[in-house]
Amino acid sequence: MSDASLWLSILAIIVLLVMSGFFSGSETALTAASRARMLQLEKTGDRRATVVSRLIMVRERLIGALLLGNNLVNILASALATNVLLSLFGDAGVVYATLVMTALVLIFSEVLPKTWAISNPDGFAIAVSPVVRVVVIVFGPVVSAVEMIVRALLRLFGVDVSENRNVLSAHEELRGTVDLQHLEGGLVKAERDRIGGLLDLADLEVSDVMVHRTKMNTLNADEPVDRLIQDALASPHTRLPLWRGQTDNYIGVLHAKDLLRALAAAGGDASSIDIEQIVSPPWFVPDTTSLQDQLNAFLKRKAHFALVIDEYGEVMGLVTLEDILEEIVGEISDEHDVELAGVRPQPDGSIIVDGGVPIRDLNRAVDWRLPDDEATTIAGLVIHEARMIPEERQAFTFHGYRFTVLKREKNRVTRLKITPLSKEVAGSVKAVFAGHAAATAQAPAPTVQPG
Repeated sequence: MSDASLWLSILAIIVLLVMSGFFSGSETALTAASRARMLQLEKTGDRRATVVSRLIMVRERLIGALLLGNNLVNILASALATNVLLSLFGDAGVVYATLVMTALVLIFSEVLPKTWAISNPDGFAIAVSPVVRVVVIVFGPVVSAVEMIVRALLRLFGVDVSENRNVLSAHEELRGTVDLQHLEGGLVKAERDRIGGLLDLADLEVSDVMVHRTKMNTLNADEPVDRLIQDALASPHTRLPLWRGQTDNYIGVLHAKDLLRALAAAGGDASSIDIEQIVSPPWFVPDTTSLQDQLNAFLKRKAHFALVIDEYGEVMGLVTLEDILEEIVGEISDEHDVELAGVRPQPDGSIIVDGGVPIRDLNRAVDWRLPDDEATTIAGLVIHEARMIPEERQAFTFHGYRFTVLKREKNRVTRLKITPLSKEVAGSVKAVFAGHAAATAQAPAPTVQPG
């Protein structure tokens, strides 16, 4: 081989290695690029982002074209290197060509470009998208033929290769992305909980978030008007269910503002007020209604309050617009609410919790993962897992926690102590305890108003 041919072959090998690195880096960048970010760039008028989005939509053809190009240049570079080294070292050139090309391809055509691409996949994808688009068009027919052969072979082994098959739903993909961002520090716990709560609306029913009938604040329409007004003003709620005769015979919902208007119109004479004339008709919703549907119904009816009934028409509790919004934004506290009501973190990492505390609220408060598929409250979870009504001081261990019954009233478990068995989980409770202690210490002392 002449000197000119030798140098031309070496130059060709270098060019082919660069092309191989381009194909490898492009494959990594385009498969790791964020479709959501590309969509945002499209809205700003970035044409290359549009090209990237279209390439991602035909991911299988894109990868096939890049792999085809990568294999072509790698094989050609290896053939040229073998030819050059055979002319220099004879039969030993085959061994030298194998070692040299393996090292060059691994470093300069695989590891280096892929590491570069993964460090900034969106920018790399946008930069290479015009050239890759041409590659996909040129190699398209060959890739299509290869796809047909591959699909036919996979079907022989019973593998599902339908083109539009999605392993994860859109909600699951979003949930996974949110959890990953939280682990990597891109989202704080509160932000993760808000987005997760929004995604959970379609999976939850009103029975999961309703106020149980045993905790409902209601009014008896048979009582004197003076007493009703006193009870309404003493209640922390502005909407109160009104019943007559029996506690499950609800005749309407009394709004405190309507009551005040009627009292003002009557000149303060409570005896002249007809309560039934100022109440709004009750709205009953099935307990199996999803929170997403109920939220839409609240918005459509411009209502904030509904009574929840079971399949037999019995009132199970009530649900409000605030209950649903709290699933998204977390607990909404006002001057009448107690933060983390019923949940008392302990310095040792355990917590003392009322039996009626919802599992989801406890998980959100201390960042736990107790299952809420079979039960809504903590007491319900213990009874479900124990398959019995536990006695006081009885303890159970499941799901990585130790549950000790502290108090029981008749058949109701009213107070428990939950101790995490994992030190990491206990640490999250200690963090909550420390946060509350710091907030208490920094809170200003109450002032006494004269007179």
